[in-house]
Amino acid sequence: MQTTDERNLETIPVGSLGIIPLESCKTLGEKINAYLVKWRQERDHSSAATIAFEGYQRDNYIIQAATPRFGSGEAKGVIKESVRGDDLYILVDVCNYSMTYSLCGHVNHMSPDDHFQDLKRIIAAVEGKAKRITVIMPFLYESRQHKRTSRESLDCALALQELVDMNVDNIITFDAHDPRVQNAIPLHGFETVQPAYQFIKGLFRAAPDISLDPQHLMVISPDEGGTGRAIYMANVLGVDMGMFYKRRDYAHIVNGTNPIVAHEFLGTDVEGKDMIIIDDMISSGGSVIDVAKELKSRKAGRIFICATFGLFTNGMEKFDEAYEQGLFDFVLTTNLVYQTPELLSKPYYVNCDMSKYIAYIIDTLNHDASISSLLNPTDRIQKFLAKHKNK
Repeated sequence: MQTTDERNLETIPVGSLGIIPLESCKTLGEKINAYLVKWRQERDHSSAATIAFEGYQRDNYIIQAATPRFGSGEAKGVIKESVRGDDLYILVDVCNYSMTYSLCGHVNHMSPDDHFQDLKRIIAAVEGKAKRITVIMPFLYESRQHKRTSRESLDCALALQELVDMNVDNIITFDAHDPRVQNAIPLHGFETVQPAYQFIKGLFRAAPDISLDPQHLMVISPDEGGTGRAIYMANVLGVDMGMFYKRRDYAHIVNGTNPIVAHEFLGTDVEGKDMIIIDDMISSGGSVIDVAKELKSRKAGRIFICATFGLFTNGMEKFDEAYEQGLFDFVLTTNLVYQTPELLSKPYYVNCDMSKYIAYIIDTLNHDASISSLLNPTDRIQKFLAKHKNK
């Protein structure tokens, strides 16, 4: 990761830094805050004593906020301290289904819709007093409804437009299902960040003996939509890439999608090679397990499954069975969405922590400095790989 000295942090901050992690993102927010407090207390800034840097070094950058609910299920956003002139970063995990609220005496689990409404409530509670608002939404709300098929709503585009209409200046997300959705807000900041560097570090933690050459390693895209992600990973690792494409039954719809009939493979021979399957998300996990099964039938070696978001919507049983059958060796996902204690306890699970990366992004943006080098991890990956080869 880029060090403080490599970034231009001599510029005057946009405003006093404030972080508002919604309850759905509390743990991640606390980790980010701890990094920022540490770095800024250690930083010997030449202008630290000037009024422009007032409040620059603090013990806590988290702004206390809440979204309490009435018995009817309705809610409100409350900010418990002044944010006037602040450079605000609001974090939300729209996938955190572990949170509940009471609705007329019934316990309801919060859906992505509930989390998005709470985000808007907090933005509304700011009342336009902040100097700048950046929303960090790791899993982009409604990102799977990014295009229209027949008479359908374009929910993701509408959500982005709602946010900019509420004076949100920048939106930062991770591994957007389709980055082209940013066309809905062409005059506002939208960044989709890739966790490739964190995945590579996680792979070497899981398997330090992994060989980085085309004879022993291959990167696999489980479908045609993720080829760009797989091509990048294959290029930085210096190995070959293969892909599966899904043959679907377009005559039927099951659980909102056309069911997959078969997975067809395009690529070179996989026999004896370790496989890195990389995708943006694991939903139920059926597709990625089918791909692993297909690779094993072609006599592939170890299989590592990497996905930015591990949703596991149907639980872990399917993965437990596949692991026991030897269909894969490790599953790597990030902590950008809610992780169950059960998931974290699995022997095959590797957690890729993104809190330090997000803290770097916030720290740099607060100085109104460029984050281009942070968004492009190629140099960091090459340094890491060179260090590994020299061991």
